Amino acid sequence: MPPHGWVNLHFSLLPAWRGAAPVQAALAAGDEVTGATTFLIEPALDSGPVYGVVTERVRDTDTAGDLLGRLADSGAALLESTMDGIAEGALTAVPQPTDGVSLAPKITVESARVRWDLPAHVIDRRIRAVTPNPGAWTMIGDLRVKVGPVTVERSGDALAAGEIRVERNAVFVGTGTQPVRLGQIQPPGKKLMNAADWARGARLDESVRAS
Repeated sequence: MPPHGWVNLHFSLLPAWRGAAPVQAALAAGDEVTGATTFLIEPALDSGPVYGVVTERVRDTDTAGDLLGRLADSGAALLESTMDGIAEGALTAVPQPTDGVSLAPKITVESARVRWDLPAHVIDRRIRAVTPNPGAWTMIGDLRVKVGPVTVERSGDALAAGEIRVERNAVFVGTGTQPVRLGQIQPPGKKLMNAADWARGARLDESVRAS
């Protein structure tokens, strides 16, 4: 074992979002700020004393891939400065607070399924949280498709949750609140494509729903 113990880099502001998917959890929860933490490893999950933190603003259109990319850069710099500080004897690990603890379990394929009964802003966040991996998905009729980030419509006709409206250049799906506009979807065995282009080719029946 190293003389100062094992140091880890975690992509959250501990004690928030301990676990396997902290970036995804922060996005799904609508956090405005997240970050990275260096800490001393202890037996309990991500619970060790903290050496340093760096913060990162969460942007309105961030996907997990976007946010992970920025945190990888800032986190690498944080880890380097932490290791230098430990070697120089200039850093002391500080225990994590006992309040503010939250958990970020591993994302499963089932948890990436879109629930159209939820509010539109929650659906937007949850889809971005699992983009690009494992990718949000839904059933459209009996066809399972992956769904890319959506745009929440602030006006327009209401749709029931899961109801689909196809227009010339757009596809809308109803939610628990206002509709969302689909961006890209990926049918089985095909590449991501514009949702409106796919819908024109698929010639969806008006009775088909997303579920």
